[in-house]
Amino acid sequence: MPLVSIDHTGDRAWAIWRIEEDEATLAMRVHPFEKLPGSISNATKRLEWVAGRILVKLLLEKLGQSFQGVTKDSYGKPFPVGSPYQLALSHSYPYVTALIDKHVPVGIDLEQPKAKLLKIAPRVLGADELADAGTNVIKHCVYWCAKESLIKVYGKKDLTLAQNIKISPFELADAGNIVGKIIVNTKETEVSLQYTVTAHFVVVWSLN
Repeated sequence: MPLVSIDHTGDRAWAIWRIEEDEATLAMRVHPFEKLPGSISNATKRLEWVAGRILVKLLLEKLGQSFQGVTKDSYGKPFPVGSPYQLALSHSYPYVTALIDKHVPVGIDLEQPKAKLLKIAPRVLGADELADAGTNVIKHCVYWCAKESLIKVYGKKDLTLAQNIKISPFELADAGNIVGKIIVNTKETEVSLQYTVTAHFVVVWSLN
């Protein structure tokens, strides 16, 4: 299995993987706990789905836990079955990433920078964020991934990226830390994030 990276510290672990195997080979890795749902007909999405489960299995085993599958709550947030760990998944074919933590809700997002991010930016970013990102596709991608990560930390679907998720301006580098806020009514929750920019993708994940 072509892991791009895997890391763990204490009760937290995360990994990135590039899909190269076929569906049958991947499915064997999570049998009998997971079976590809018939509702997923797209071949690429099927590969991403099963590869995500394999990563969860690897991460749990890295921390001495057993894998029994992945379930979702009423909001669609994934959780490892029979485990106290929080989970976040992301994929942008052929890359898949997963993050688990025993103590706090987590968020992670991986995207490949594309020009379409500039087109959708006015619906995703606030005025200050738009001014900071400018026309830099990579920076727009970091903003997008950061906001998606915070949506996953929150775990529900009643937020909008432009109004409820705010990212503080930052200097773009190959890797760095940024600060985000989840704003619900009058409550603001600050979350520290870390990002990495590679030649092929951007990945952002929550730290607290």
